[in-house]
Amino acid sequence: MKECIAVVQDAVINMKDDIIIDAVKKCLDEGLTPIQIIEEGLSGGLEVVGKKFEAGDYYLAELIMAGEVVTEATHMLKDKMDSGDMGKKGKVILATVKGDVHDIGKNVVAMILSAQGYEIVDLGIDVAPEKIADAVSDTGIQLLGLSILLTTMVPAIKQVVDLLTAMGLRKKVKIAIGGACCSQQLADEMGVDAFGESAVAAVDIFNNFKKELGLA
Repeated sequence: MKECIAVVQDAVINMKDDIIIDAVKKCLDEGLTPIQIIEEGLSGGLEVVGKKFEAGDYYLAELIMAGEVVTEATHMLKDKMDSGDMGKKGKVILATVKGDVHDIGKNVVAMILSAQGYEIVDLGIDVAPEKIADAVSDTGIQLLGLSILLTTMVPAIKQVVDLLTAMGLRKKVKIAIGGACCSQQLADEMGVDAFGESAVAAVDIFNNFKKELGLA
């Protein structure tokens, strides 16, 4: 691991908002791309924070503070990314599920997808399954990403799937999940189409979804 990436990770893990921007700038100066910095530095740091939270070593306050450090860095990196042709690849609905108020991971995914040419319809945090299903129905958007950090909120994913099934929309919509508590096993159990191990993985996931739906 490059030293500058290690510094970025450390700034996230230990909530050093006073050094994160300089650390990111150093990575850029050394030739790393914004995507590399997000994937290896910011996401790597958040992964450690998530594990500390699950283990009880970190609490909600630390989680929020680490998220603020990442948000500060991603705002700067967004300006450095190739914005592409906004919306040229289609639209994606993103939401953090009911009961979960964490939006850092979702926001990073939104930024990366936007930079790759997707238009994002962001429903926000703590979004009820009914609101998510209605958004799919009302907009006709066939690409859906659900963010979930806490295991206690997992049932909300199944509720979204069941609602879309009842509305006759499930076969027309591709659903991806992501977040600290997510896994391929959970994706299979919940009946969704993909699990995103990282924010960067969202690009390939939604590109593949488009091909499967005949939207490419």
